[in-house]
Amino acid sequence: MATPAPGPSTPIDPDRLRADLAARVPEASADPSRIRVVRAPGRVNLIGEHTDYNDGLVMPAAIDLEIRIAYVPADDERVEVTQAETGETGSFALDAIGAPRGSWIDYVAGTAWAMAEAGAPVRGFRGVLASTLPRGAGLSSSAALELASAWALSGDGPPALDGMTLARTAQRAENQYVGVQCGLMDQFAAALGVDGAALRLDCRSLDWRSVALPLDELALVVCHSGSPHRLEASEYNQRRAECDAAVAAISRHEPAVRALRDVDLSMLERYRDELDPVAYRRALHVVEENARVEATQAAIAANDLAEVGRLFAASHASLRDLFEVSSAELDALVDIAAGVDGVVASRLTGAGFGGSTINLVRPDRVDALKAAVDRDYSPRTGLAATIYAVRPVAGAGVAAA
Repeated sequence: MATPAPGPSTPIDPDRLRADLAARVPEASADPSRIRVVRAPGRVNLIGEHTDYNDGLVMPAAIDLEIRIAYVPADDERVEVTQAETGETGSFALDAIGAPRGSWIDYVAGTAWAMAEAGAPVRGFRGVLASTLPRGAGLSSSAALELASAWALSGDGPPALDGMTLARTAQRAENQYVGVQCGLMDQFAAALGVDGAALRLDCRSLDWRSVALPLDELALVVCHSGSPHRLEASEYNQRRAECDAAVAAISRHEPAVRALRDVDLSMLERYRDELDPVAYRRALHVVEENARVEATQAAIAANDLAEVGRLFAASHASLRDLFEVSSAELDALVDIAAGVDGVVASRLTGAGFGGSTINLVRPDRVDALKAAVDRDYSPRTGLAATIYAVRPVAGAGVAAA
């Protein structure tokens, strides 16, 4: 299932988007003052991978690659959205949403369904959608589409749900309507992003705080491998099932264990022989990854960038060897980055199975990283990588400009 195709990497021009809507929708042309433009960011996860659906800890940041929807609220039950880049239109009726269609419009329809289930008012609209999020990059274009849709479905005002409830509602759309058993991290980051900061979320308690990043010392650079990941692929849901199997085996002896969040290393080793070897490896990654999130937060606070680099490297190795979600392409990008002076840290980001790496880079060395990737990546993989320097931004809402 493909989410919307990206447009150019330059920021989306809201006036151009409004003009596109007016050219397609008579109501928008007749009264341009009715047009609203809403936005929702993608996200990059600094550390804490495959921990969210195990009630663990994560550290994402909303980023300035985003989805925008220009729309006019409708007086009927119909939702129609056109992709600005391709001209493809998806539609459904709020009073007869029906089954998933296997298309990007499912994320909009699922959000409408989940919001109605949560008791939030929804309204039909006619919209045009534009995206700067690269498809298949693992930067959560799906959550961005869900959150932008939630704002558009809310008519003339904001959604009638607080940010965390809205994030959980969008997660429910993806879990129960689209059929991807994702955790909360992506929707949380898209809904509650903080300008200039990462977010540290406890996926059990839902307590969260912003984590200030030393952006004068480090740039956030995404390297898209050119090998797309597919979050709805069976491998993702299989990893979740393997984690659940580890919990089931341990909880027979430890009834208080409800998720891998409740397991520490000593407990895991105590029951290792009762776990399938694959389930053990998955559990070991999650237990150690939670510890790495806490350690990374402390290292950032202490400005110990060498320790941040070590933790990123350990996370990538664990995702490669224990959780087995890396790829030859992602490993090549991390290896190339490790050879560039001024790259502080590098690891895969997102669910894996293709997608992107996140790199923390001295600002004056971003061009050096790009040059190394341009020189070395294609000969090693046969693919072309794309480099995006990104910055942390606020969560979804009305587009300011």
